Amino acid sequence: MTALDLAITELGDGSPVVILHGLFGRRRNWAQVQRDLATRQRVVAADLRNHGESPWSDSMTYEAMADDVAQLINVGPGPAIVIGHSMGGKAAMTLALTRPEIVRALAVIDIAPVTYDHDYDGYIRAMQSLPVADIERRSDADRYLAESIAEPGIRAFLLQNLAQTADGLVWQVNLDAIAAAMPAILSFPDFPDARYDGPTLFMRGEKSDYIRADHAATIERLFPDTTHTSIAGAGHWVHADKPGEVTAGLSEFMASLG
Repeated sequence: MTALDLAITELGDGSPVVILHGLFGRRRNWAQVQRDLATRQRVVAADLRNHGESPWSDSMTYEAMADDVAQLINVGPGPAIVIGHSMGGKAAMTLALTRPEIVRALAVIDIAPVTYDHDYDGYIRAMQSLPVADIERRSDADRYLAESIAEPGIRAFLLQNLAQTADGLVWQVNLDAIAAAMPAILSFPDFPDARYDGPTLFMRGEKSDYIRADHAATIERLFPDTTHTSIAGAGHWVHADKPGEVTAGLSEFMASLG
């Protein structure tokens, strides 16, 4: 399968760092953390396939996402520190397990290498049913989504994917491909004989249940050189809740690499 050329934002100089967002996210969600980290290193934030300004594809497997990121790293100066949140964390883990030679170190944020039973179908249906051709403003879209999605914060997060173009509002996220691939997105590929021996950080939000105690054995089997940290007061969107603390935790981890 052909890897896609991902849309990126690149800041700073030095050894390479790659940041991967989560489901329905985009690279600009990580702008503050990227700017802070870029004072010391070259930091590349990418839109994953079917998200943001990156190309669309019917394929939405973690292997395909890892191929895209591998292509991005391979055009750079050498192995990268790869940071991934949620879905992006699973893509980063897949990359580390399949191409460890291009991953200098790994930071996984609020996700584990396991299958989840979260239900995003309601969000996808609400987004797909939005009559974008008849809506002129994002505020109108918000009122429409409020009929099925009560939480204003979640609506705002989803609506960041609604872009204004010369032809009107359009979704910059491939809802059909994501809906079809949701079982794969919620799961994690099986790597029975693989492990990543490089330095690994698992960072969780204190208020999130995405990384649990019963995930520890799987994490340690696949990533034996793992350090765990928790960000006080943060939920699943750790970087939005506590960007300064996330930056500090990532900076401490990267400083430990020498």
